[in-house]
Amino acid sequence: MIRSKIVGTGSFLPEKILTNFDLEKMVETTHQWIVERSGIIERRIAEPGTAASDLAAPAALKAVEAAGMRPEDVELIIVGTSTPDMLFPSTACFVQSKIGAKKAAAFDLLAACSSFVFGLSTADALISSGRYKNALVIGAEVYSSIVNWADRTTCVLFGDGAGAVMLAAADGPRANRGIISTAMFSDGTHWSYLNAPGGGSANRFTPDLISEKKYALTMKGSHTFKVAVKAMAEAALAALEKGGVSAKDLKMVVPHQANLRIISAVAKQLGLDEKLFYVNLDKYGNTASASIPIALDEAVRNGTLAKGDLVLLVTFGGGYTWGSALIEL
Repeated sequence: MIRSKIVGTGSFLPEKILTNFDLEKMVETTHQWIVERSGIIERRIAEPGTAASDLAAPAALKAVEAAGMRPEDVELIIVGTSTPDMLFPSTACFVQSKIGAKKAAAFDLLAACSSFVFGLSTADALISSGRYKNALVIGAEVYSSIVNWADRTTCVLFGDGAGAVMLAAADGPRANRGIISTAMFSDGTHWSYLNAPGGGSANRFTPDLISEKKYALTMKGSHTFKVAVKAMAEAALAALEKGGVSAKDLKMVVPHQANLRIISAVAKQLGLDEKLFYVNLDKYGNTASASIPIALDEAVRNGTLAKGDLVLLVTFGGGYTWGSALIEL
C-alpha cells in the first residue's frame, strides 16, 4: 500500500505587525473587546501590492528544503487560497515559476479556510493512486486585500501569511507513517453567511461594486460560530473513525485558527483537554487556509511535535466547508 507522508514543513509571514491597539485608532473597537471575542492580540499584514504567491513561494521553499529536496524534484503543486494573485493563471503557477519547480503540475483549490485540508486530501489521493511521487501543498492568503477596514466585526479577525507541507510517497515498512485518513464536507446552502461576493461572474467589478465595498468579506458571526463548532467536531470524529484511532491517542490537534472561543467549544464537544489544541491565533489572527500549515510548521520547528506523533488537523470555512486529516509525522 502506498501512503503519502509529510516530509517537510514551511511557513512565511509578513514583517508588519498590526496590534489591537493599532486597530483602536482605525475603527471603533478596543483591545479588550477583540481579545474577549476572539483571543487575537496581533496579526501580520502584507505590504500593499503583495500577492499570495509572494508569501507562498518562501513558505514552499522552506518545506522543500526541510524535506531534503530541490524545487526541480517537485511533481505537483496545489495552492489552497481564497485570495489568489488573479483570476488566472493560478497562484500555483506563479509559485511554480518563483521557486523553479519546472517539472511540477500546478493548480489552485478553493474551499475558503478549508482549502489547505482539502488540498492535502487531494494530494494524498493522487500520491496514493501512484500518479505522483510527491506533492507540495500550500495555504496562502492576503486577507488584508479583501477585508473592509471600516467593518469592526471582521477587520479585527484576519491576518496574512502562508504555510506549506511537502508530501512524499511511502510504501513498504515505512508505509504505516503518514496521512492515515481525511474527511471533507460541504453545505452550499449556507453560502450567504460567509462570503466575499465581488469579482466573480456573478458580481463583476464595477465602479459601484468598489465604492460600495462589495468586494470585501462579509460574515454573520453568530451563525458561523454555531455551525463551525458542530461541523469541526463532526469532521474530527470522522477522521478518527476512518483511521481507527481514539482521541486519547492524539499528541495534538491543530485546528483552523479562527477564534479561540470556537476552538474551546470544539474541545468541549469532543471531550478533550484544551491543552491538546495548538493555538497561535493570538499572534497571527485568522490566516484562513494558511492557518493550519503555519501552526503545523511552527509546532514542528519549535519541537512541540516530532516524528511519530499522531496529529489531527481540523478546519472550517466559507461555503460552508469543513474537513479533517489524521496524520502520523
